[in-house]
Amino acid sequence: MAVHKPEKNNPESKDAIYISKNCGSSSSQITYFTKKIKYLSEHIKKNKKDHVTKFSLIKTVNQRKKMLKYLKKKDKNEYLDLIKKLSIRR
Repeated sequence: MAVHKPEKNNPESKDAIYISKNCGSSSSQITYFTKKIKYLSEHIKKNKKDHVTKFSLIKTVNQRKKMLKYLKKKDKNEYLDLIKKLSIRR
């Protein structure tokens, strides 16, 4: 069973404009990881025995964690704004 990734520049998304400005920036990558994590979490709730997706979710969470750590060290204000915007617990 293939898992479809969320689109980066989905016009229906509230963060589409934010992502399309600079898709290589830390903030946009963290936003993309957050959307992917939400999607994979919903997928795992429906398909409890899908261990490959479970591994992918763990990998994505760790990538986002590293990017958040980098952003916190690089630009504290942007980090705090992003956490508030995405409502990530930290």
